[in-house]
Amino acid sequence: MRNGSQVQLENRIKGDPAGRPYSAGYVLNTEKRKTENGKRVYAVSLGCPKNLVDTEIMLGGLTRAGWEVTGEPAAADLLLVNTCGFIEPACKEAVDTILDLARLKADRPGVRLVVAGCLVQRYGPELTQDLPEVDLFIGVNDFPALAELLARPQAEGAAPLVHQAPPYAYAGVEARYPATPRHLAYLKIAEGCGHGCTFCLIPQIRGKLRSRPLDTLVQEAGNLAAAGVKELILVAQDTTAYGRDKPGGPGIAVLLRELAAIDGFRWIRLLYGHPARITPELLAVMAANPRILPYLDIPIQHAHDEVLRRMGRGYGRQDILDTVRRIREALPGATLRTTVMAGFPGETEAHFQTLADLITEVGFDHLGVFLYSPEAGTKAAAWGPKVPRREARRRARLLKAIQAKIVRARLKALVGTIQEVLVEGVSPESDYLLTGRMGSQAPDIDGQVYITAGTGQVGEIQPVRLTRALPYDLLGEIVEAGEKGKGGKGEKG
Repeated sequence: MRNGSQVQLENRIKGDPAGRPYSAGYVLNTEKRKTENGKRVYAVSLGCPKNLVDTEIMLGGLTRAGWEVTGEPAAADLLLVNTCGFIEPACKEAVDTILDLARLKADRPGVRLVVAGCLVQRYGPELTQDLPEVDLFIGVNDFPALAELLARPQAEGAAPLVHQAPPYAYAGVEARYPATPRHLAYLKIAEGCGHGCTFCLIPQIRGKLRSRPLDTLVQEAGNLAAAGVKELILVAQDTTAYGRDKPGGPGIAVLLRELAAIDGFRWIRLLYGHPARITPELLAVMAANPRILPYLDIPIQHAHDEVLRRMGRGYGRQDILDTVRRIREALPGATLRTTVMAGFPGETEAHFQTLADLITEVGFDHLGVFLYSPEAGTKAAAWGPKVPRREARRRARLLKAIQAKIVRARLKALVGTIQEVLVEGVSPESDYLLTGRMGSQAPDIDGQVYITAGTGQVGEIQPVRLTRALPYDLLGEIVEAGEKGKGGKGEKG
C-alpha cells in the first residue's frame, strides 16, 4: 500500500483501463451469488499486504454468502475496516478511519460497522468501550468466520468482541475476493513470527510462526496463475523462516522451486526476508529460476553491533556485509531493499554514524526509514536512555538524504537502457500517462516507471526505453515491435 495508506476496493469494481474486469476467477460463483441477499459491503484494508490477504479472505467469504462488494461506502449495508495496530501511528490511522466511517453510518440506520485485525487483537476490550459506533469487533484468528458472525442475531448493548479463536493456520485454500489488479497477487505463506525482537509486538498479536502446508500453497498459486496473475508476491512476517516450525519439512527454497514450476507467472517476488536466513540454497534456487526475481527485501533495522544486540536481531554489522556480498556474488545485479530504525533507546551519535556509514557502503537500492515507536508490552519500551524525538527525526532525515543520493545515481545510470516493465494502468497523475514497474520495483513501496509514449497492454510485461530519471521514479517509452535493437541496452529488470 503506497506510503502505508489505506487500500480501498474501488478498482475491483471499475475494471482496468483495457476494459477487462478484474475478476480473478478464484472466488467461486461471485456473479451468481452476489444478489442473493441484496446487500453490499465496502472494505478498507489498512497496513501491510499480509493484512490485505486477510481482507480478501473476509470478502471471499462474504461474496460466497451472497454479499456484493462495492467501491461506494454510501451504497454499502456493511462497512468493514481491517486494521493495523502494531505501532502507534498505525493505531491512530485505524481509529481515524473507523470514526470517518462511523460518521457515515450515523446517517443511515441499519448499516453495520465491523472492525477486524491487529488493533482489535491488541486493544479489543478497550475498543468496545471507546468505539460504541462499531457493531462487531473481530480478532486476527476469527476473521474467516465473518459471514457466519454477521448472520447471527444482533444483540443489544455493547458491540460483540470475537477474538479468542485458536491461532489460525491457513491450512486450506480460502476463497479470496481480489483487492489487487488482475495481474498481481500476494500469497501469504505463513502466519505469526518466531523472532523475539525487543521492539516488536507481532508475536503477541499474531502468535508463533505457523507455516502453511506446501501442497496448499502450490494449489493456491496454481489457481492464481490460471486466473491471469503475472506477478506473485510471497509475504509473511518472515518469508525466509518458512518451514522452520516444522523440522524436516520443506523450507523457503523448496517452496520457491515448486512455485517457479507453475506455468503462467512471469515474476515471483519475495518480500519480508531476514538478513540471517539468506542461505546458499535459497540463492541457488533464485539464480536457477528466471521467474524468481533477483530481488531481496531484508530489513536490517540497524548496523551497530550493540544496538542490534539490544534489538534482539541475532546478527551483527559484519554479518550484514557478508550477507550482501553473498547475494551479489550469487545474483549479480540483484535488487536489495531494507528498512532501518532511527532513535532506538540508547542509540548514540556513534551508533547512528555506524548505520549511516553502512548504508553508504552497501548502497541499497531501496531503503525505508522509520522512527522508533515505544510500544507497551515490548521489552524496549521500558529501556533508556530515550532518544529525543527531534533528534530521532534529524537522524532519519540524514539517512533519507544519503539514500536519495544513492537512488539518484542508480536511476540516472538506467537512462537510455531498455528494461522490461509490467504495465499497470493509467497514472493517477494524468490520463495521458501509463504507469508500470520494473522487476526491481515492488508495488506501492518502491518507485515506478511513468510511460509517456507507446501502446501499453495492462498486465503485460513490455520493453520500455527509459528516457529520464526523477528523484525516485523513471520516465520511459514503450519500444514497439521491431525497435528493440535500435539503441540502448537490454537489462534484466
